[in-house]
Amino acid sequence: MIPVFDGHNDFLLRLLKAPEDRETIWLKGDGKGHLDLPRMKQGGFAGGFFAVYIPSPEAGDGHDHDKLMDAPPYDLPLPELIGLDGALPVAMAMVGHLCWMERTGTLKICRSVPEIRDCMARGVIAAILHMEGAEAIDEDLDALHVWHAAGLRSLGPVWSRPTIFGHGVPFRFPGDPDTGDGLTDAGKRLIRECNALKIMLDLSHLNEKGFDDVAAISDAPLVATHSNAHALTRSTRNLTDRQLALIRETGGMVGLNFATIFLREDGRKRPFEGWDPVLRHLDYLIERLGEDHVGFGSDFDGATLPADLGDVAGLPRLTEELRKHGYGETLLRKLAHENWLSLLDCTWR
Repeated sequence: MIPVFDGHNDFLLRLLKAPEDRETIWLKGDGKGHLDLPRMKQGGFAGGFFAVYIPSPEAGDGHDHDKLMDAPPYDLPLPELIGLDGALPVAMAMVGHLCWMERTGTLKICRSVPEIRDCMARGVIAAILHMEGAEAIDEDLDALHVWHAAGLRSLGPVWSRPTIFGHGVPFRFPGDPDTGDGLTDAGKRLIRECNALKIMLDLSHLNEKGFDDVAAISDAPLVATHSNAHALTRSTRNLTDRQLALIRETGGMVGLNFATIFLREDGRKRPFEGWDPVLRHLDYLIERLGEDHVGFGSDFDGATLPADLGDVAGLPRLTEELRKHGYGETLLRKLAHENWLSLLDCTWR
């Protein structure tokens, strides 16, 4: 079984919603969601980016968003900006859960590639502390340094809603990522400071003008941890050929998102059977980026997944399907973990 190092998961959000059950959810597994320690071991999940995400208030517009996303076209309104005072306690709680997981001895928050490789050799889950949206960081960036000291090594300036740093794309199908203004002045300072601290920047969710601003400012490889090809699925969240070309020019990387709405040609949310949409997007990304610049960015515990994948325990089924599709063992290992480790070594060094 080839170990998988994954570009994105939302497991900490599950613990945030049920903190009293975290021992059962993590160590024993409650059979819900996509991730827990027993199923990770079963699926060969060696580690990945654990997202700190500040959930939006429940939509009060009277619409069932899940139902809308299963009947395109749709264009969901973006939630309002969440301020620092509201975000900080939530972010602290989520990082606290990750630190608790580390204290159980089953997981380690990693700050370097040698640490990740050591965890993989010992069978300990290797976790990168990642922020999906920078709401828990102030305009002066003092909190960025605090989070970095706590282990933060990857940051997305926005989730889809706006922050004081920039603008995300709405959930819209069909659509493209050119949906608004670029980075704010504070956002541009954030990019430079992340470069200085060697914090990896994640362009998933960022709109096109913000993407271009990062490309113009950053001295690090461009990365989208969990995004797919816009040419195949016309979602605002997917990357255009021009964006893929910019990522390739910098030696960057894209993690294939397993979310059905970003894989299906029709943009619908419901699960599909078989592997064709997954294979089409992987083939396309490899063609555009090269086989050294594509990996997995599952979105486990944050998305609806293909039926034949199911959850993290289905990763070996995906690997076997890729073998049948003609992917050799060298390419499989690159996709599964080697490309991510090479990218992180380049960025963090």
